Amino acid sequence: MSLLNVGARALLTNQAALQTTGHNIANVNTPGYSRQSAQLATVPGRYTDGGYIGQGVAVQTILRNYNELLTRQAAMAGATQAADQARSGKLNQLQDVFSGGTSGLGAAITDMMSALSDVVNSPTDLTARTVALTRMGETAGRMRSAAQQIDDLQTTVDEQLQSDVGRINDLATSIAAVNGQIARARGTGQTPNDLLDQRDQLIRELNQYVQTTQVPADDGTVGLFVAGSQPLVLGTTASALSIGESAQHPGSGQMALYFNRSGAAPIELNADMLGGGEVAGLMRFSNSDLSEARNLLGRMAQAIGMTMNAQNQLGLTLDGNPGGDLFAVAASATGTTGSATAAGSVTYTDATQFAASDYEVRFTGSGAGQVVRLSDGKSTAFTSLADPALQNIDGLSFNLTASGAAGESILFKPFSGAASSIQSLVYSPRDLAAANPVNAAMGASNGGTMQLAGLQATGQPNPPGLVVPANADPTASPPVAGGVQLRFNAGPPTTYDVYDQGTNPPAALATGQAYVSGQPIDINGWQITLQGTPQGGDTVTVGNALDPQYGDIYTRNAGNAQALMNLRDAQMFDSATMQDGWASAMAQVGTRVQSAQYAADLSATIANNLESDRTAVSGVNLDEEAAKLIQYQQAYQASAKVLQVAQSIFDTLIQTMGR
Repeated sequence: MSLLNVGARALLTNQAALQTTGHNIANVNTPGYSRQSAQLATVPGRYTDGGYIGQGVAVQTILRNYNELLTRQAAMAGATQAADQARSGKLNQLQDVFSGGTSGLGAAITDMMSALSDVVNSPTDLTARTVALTRMGETAGRMRSAAQQIDDLQTTVDEQLQSDVGRINDLATSIAAVNGQIARARGTGQTPNDLLDQRDQLIRELNQYVQTTQVPADDGTVGLFVAGSQPLVLGTTASALSIGESAQHPGSGQMALYFNRSGAAPIELNADMLGGGEVAGLMRFSNSDLSEARNLLGRMAQAIGMTMNAQNQLGLTLDGNPGGDLFAVAASATGTTGSATAAGSVTYTDATQFAASDYEVRFTGSGAGQVVRLSDGKSTAFTSLADPALQNIDGLSFNLTASGAAGESILFKPFSGAASSIQSLVYSPRDLAAANPVNAAMGASNGGTMQLAGLQATGQPNPPGLVVPANADPTASPPVAGGVQLRFNAGPPTTYDVYDQGTNPPAALATGQAYVSGQPIDINGWQITLQGTPQGGDTVTVGNALDPQYGDIYTRNAGNAQALMNLRDAQMFDSATMQDGWASAMAQVGTRVQSAQYAADLSATIANNLESDRTAVSGVNLDEEAAKLIQYQQAYQASAKVLQVAQSIFDTLIQTMGR
């Protein structure tokens, strides 16, 4: 009987080994499957006077080939890869918004400024004026289109975040259920390999959405924590996550992940706390990259609109009226706050100083605090709501009407919506203010080589404003010549005196002013540039373009159109000109794209290497399994032969006993 038992045990043991090998082969392509192997052990021998006689073999356990450290490292690397790839993919879509070529916003701005050159050459040509206004409308339209593309991208990200959070909650529930099955199976004293593989695969999939920390329990379950310490899964209990606007920055559009646990208030988790996972990558893109893109585009819209409006207002239309706004842009932006007391707004003062950023006013006490530029953390302190420091921060004036308590804040987003609301306002070609409000004439008896090189309204004296020279009044006694006259004194050094000819005798506005050939002279909000060397007594008279003595000469003047066209070379976007502003914005977005792509490639390499290391331990090798299959098949056949021999011996014994 002992031989029969040995053969039976060997047969069953090798059958189990064959079944395990077949199980490996069947799951060679199953994600997350860990190779299993039958661990065989000798059955203790039976004592006899002749010594211990062996009783065969038995399966001790089915071993799961698994390395816990590699599995966890691979899961965490996969989370980092998912975050980097999610952000990189969305940044590539954002780069399409900031594109070049003839269909890009940069081309529209170039065409708009170039169209003004035809107005400069032919100020009375209504067709040239119409083309210039059309180009302005196209520029505003492309700005709105780009803003809409960014909004559409934001909507897509928000929907994807909602979908990802739903998937996280489903996976957490599934992991909690598998935890329960594992705990019950562990009560048998054996390891439920397939359930462990199933749980590990669920955890790997969960880490694709949000990075988790694993803490094993004595009963075989695993606790999963997000953001370092929030228990997403504890034993058989799963908590839920949700996505929404940050409560710390109300009205900002900043997205945050919330940990929801029964009986407790939701806990806000930001992207930096989450580490890896697709949700973290999408939140970084939404909160940082999209915010900067809106500010870059909005700053451009606000700056171009303000500067061109200001210059057009300084000119004259074909009908002799002062110019109006060319674009509809905001005059101020209201701050958002969770405080019941703090309030304020921001107005735009200097378009050349704008920074593409949001701002936060943080109060440290009654009426005191600091204004923080969120793009780089630069702060400006103030000691009261009337502190002059608040009046010129990056070309913005912060008008705080009510203070918050210490720790409260107001968020300002001065540029985020500027591009989506910009509109072209001038449609009639006659309403383009191409003419200067002043004209200039050299003295008839001038003997020097001085010539007029430029004349334009700037509106930039201190305080700002334009004061045109007085008209002539031939009816006055004695008659008034009108205008402002520059009279030159022979040097060295050469100087000039400024006289207001709107009075009789002319009133001296300034005397002994140094003259430098080619250097602009600013007076009362207009600027004249002279070149050459004057003689003593030479004069230049600057008059009101609408003075009746000049008739309709102003209609053939394009000095303000030239000033509008010259704005393309004005520095206003981090030292970049209006002409190059779009290229600068493209470069900033492109830098983010390249950086994100590099991070995605690097994290993918690390994740793939760790997954290869994990697979080397846990993966199924078909060649190896095929060799085992032959090995166990032969052992099984030999075991069957042992049973056959034992049966023959037993039959012989029975027959002998029967005689």
